[in-house]
Amino acid sequence: VQLQAFGGGLVQAGGSLRLSCAASEGTFSGYTVGWFRQAPGKEREFVGVVKNGRAYYDDSVKGRFTISRDNTKNTVNLQMNSLKPEDTAVYYCGAGRPILSSMRAPTSYTYWGQGTEVTVSS
Repeated sequence: VQLQAFGGGLVQAGGSLRLSCAASEGTFSGYTVGWFRQAPGKEREFVGVVKNGRAYYDDSVKGRFTISRDNTKNTVNLQMNSLKPEDTAVYYCGAGRPILSSMRAPTSYTYWGQGTEVTVSS
């Protein structure tokens, strides 16, 4: 599976962006697709994932970000509202077959997109 993440950009604090992750080759069928982000000088961190029909989010984005999966378009979307400067990072989507206890770990995902940059200005 080859993934492409897109939709990033520059936005003011309080604004919104919608990121999408598409499978350019293969499909997401049978895979869990999660969103992660990596700020400069920091490790890649979990943002959210939909697994078995239930969405899980990091506490830092809960209530502001929403993940949705569109199987007809073969995309997984991340709607980001009420953005804050601390949300600035490169956002990645990953596909894998993590078990529930490890779904927040980047190492549980086998395939990655190239990332899309999100910059939130204050």
